[in-house]
Amino acid sequence: MGIEQLIEQLQNGTGLGRAKAAAELGKLKDPRAKKALLDALRDSNLGVRNNATFALAELGSTDAVPYLIQALGDEEEFVRKSAAKGLGLLKAREAVPFLTKLMKDPSSVVRKNAVRSLGRIGGVDAIKVLRAAAAGSDLELSHFAGKAIERLRS
Repeated sequence: MGIEQLIEQLQNGTGLGRAKAAAELGKLKDPRAKKALLDALRDSNLGVRNNATFALAELGSTDAVPYLIQALGDEEEFVRKSAAKGLGLLKAREAVPFLTKLMKDPSSVVRKNAVRSLGRIGGVDAIKVLRAAAAGSDLELSHFAGKAIERLRS
């Protein structure tokens, strides 16, 4: 399916069809998909919002960063996870304070992806957060933070 058909599917398809279209548009990395993906961030369907969130990062467009930061506050954990992962993919330094707040997210999936993204982004502030997480009482988060610090050193 071409980009025009995928955008049409994203805008007018069934829930599952819209979610699949959002994921495929990200894989194409075509900037023409950006507006439709931005609109999909407001979709009522969790799968559509989740896939559109990460697809925006896959486009590689740093002007999507504010929208991904906003998606960190979504009610659904998988959207927050995709936003955190996407911000790491884009190495968005301006997202470090927002990813830091996710260290207290109730979802372990969100916390792990925030740690991984902080490890991808790097920088003094991210390393401080990773060190604190590595020394913390959450064993799983501590493990991921330690690995992220090791990757930054190599």
